[in-house]
Formats: sequence, structure tokens, C-alpha cells
Amino acid sequence: MVADFDGTYHAILGQPSLTKFMAVLHYSYLVLKIPTGKGFLTVRGNVYTTYTCEEESFKITEAIDLSIRMAESVTQATQISPDQLKLPEQETPRKSTKSKEQKEVQLVDGCLEKMALIGANLDAK
Repeated sequence: MVADFDGTYHAILGQPSLTKFMAVLHYSYLVLKIPTGKGFLTVRGNVYTTYTCEEESFKITEAIDLSIRMAESVTQATQISPDQLKLPEQETPRKSTKSKEQKEVQLVDGCLEKMALIGANLDAK
């Protein structure tokens, strides 16, 4: 006897239930066999349905984990005092970023894009 039906109910059978029903599981084939008075009841699983169910389970688990972490972040954020939340003031920009110990030298005459910094105290040689 083979039961081939689309059910909307799912069941999780533990080891005591499987022992009580004298069920034999074949995980490789996604088959559950239970002895009956007229032979065996065979329940077959669907690989695609199993995969999509597991994939959905992973997504739900990830969403729950993210919501827990987000709630922890909000809790930690409410514990921070307002003084710690103030942004530091920006420094005023410096007038010149060039060092007095260095000078710019053109590598190619007439090309301002190709410049190099060299020490200002070097000999002309």
C-alpha cells in the first residue's frame, strides 16, 4: 500500500512514536515505511519540498537572529548617556599642508601633473 497524497499537515515524529509504529526510515530515499495488517504503508517525501522547507526555515532563523540582535542594539543604545552621543567638533582646516622641509619639483618641464616632493635642504647637485 502506497499513500500518495498532498497533505497540508506536517508531523514531527520522535523516536518513541517511530518505535510504537514500528516504522522504518530510509533517509537517503526520503521514505517512511510502517507495517499494517495488509502490508506496508509507504510514505514518500519530495526532495524539492524538503529543500524549499529547509531553505525557508533558514531564512526564518536568520530573521529571528537579526531581530534579536537589533533589539539588543536598541537596548544598548538607550543605555548610553546623551553626553556620549555628542559629535566632536571638527578642527579648523590648516592654512598649508606643505612642509617647510620639502619642496615640489616638476619632473617634466611644463607638466604640472607630474610633481615630486624632495627635501628643501638638498644640494643642487
